[in-house]
Amino acid sequence: MDGLISFFASHHAIRAETVLKRHGHAARLVPGPRELSPNCGVALRFEFARRDEVLPLLAIHRVRIDGVHEYRPRTDGWEAAPR
Repeated sequence: MDGLISFFASHHAIRAETVLKRHGHAARLVPGPRELSPNCGVALRFEFARRDEVLPLLAIHRVRIDGVHEYRPRTDGWEAAPR
């Protein structure tokens, strides 16, 4: 899953996961990266190539999203410093 949807609130993220799974799409809730969206701590991973199917489906079910991003995990071995 190489797409990431950010949300304004966690209840939209939970609802999005439910809607997508019910319609046969791969979806998984993950911690939301702060650099993409400071609004909500939850994001949704999905198949970015299927965004033309996914986004209208979420709109029909009135799921409010903040943004859609192509997700590429870092491969350079970088890790955040402990707080």
